Amino acid sequence: MPVRYAKAEWNGDLKGGKGTVELESGAYKGPYNFVSRFETGDQTNPEELIGAAHAGCFSMALSADLSEAGYTVKSVNTHANVHLNFVDGKPTVDLIELNCNADIPGIEAAKFQEIAEGTSKGCPISRALASVPVKLNAKLVSSAG
Repeated sequence: MPVRYAKAEWNGDLKGGKGTVELESGAYKGPYNFVSRFETGDQTNPEELIGAAHAGCFSMALSADLSEAGYTVKSVNTHANVHLNFVDGKPTVDLIELNCNADIPGIEAAKFQEIAEGTSKGCPISRALASVPVKLNAKLVSSAG
C-alpha cells in the first residue's frame, strides 16, 4: 500500500503567523492562520482537513461494505463536523459527527444502520482517530419500503 503525505509550513508566532498546507497529489495547496483555526476565517485549518479525510474515507468504506453485502450503492454523501474545544486547558478535537445520507435501493433501514455503524468503527480514518468519539447520524434516503 502506498504511503501518502501532506506538508505544512508555519512562519511566525501563533496569532500573527501564517502557514500553508499542500497535498501530495497537488489537488490542494493553500493558506491557514490563527483566525481560520480558532475563530472564523476564510482559509483552511487542520480540523477541516481531518473532516474532509474522515468524510471521504467513511463514504468510500460504507460504499465498499454495502457492495460487499450485496447492495447496489447509488450514492453516499457524508458531512463531517469536527469539534475543537478546550479540554484541560488545551485545544482538543473532542468529537467528530459524521452526517451521512445514502441512496441504497432495496436495503432495509435496520440493515443499513448495522452496516453503517460497523463502517464508522472500521474505516481507516476512524481507526486512526480512535481516541476521538464519533457520533454517526446515518440516514437512508431510499429503502425497500
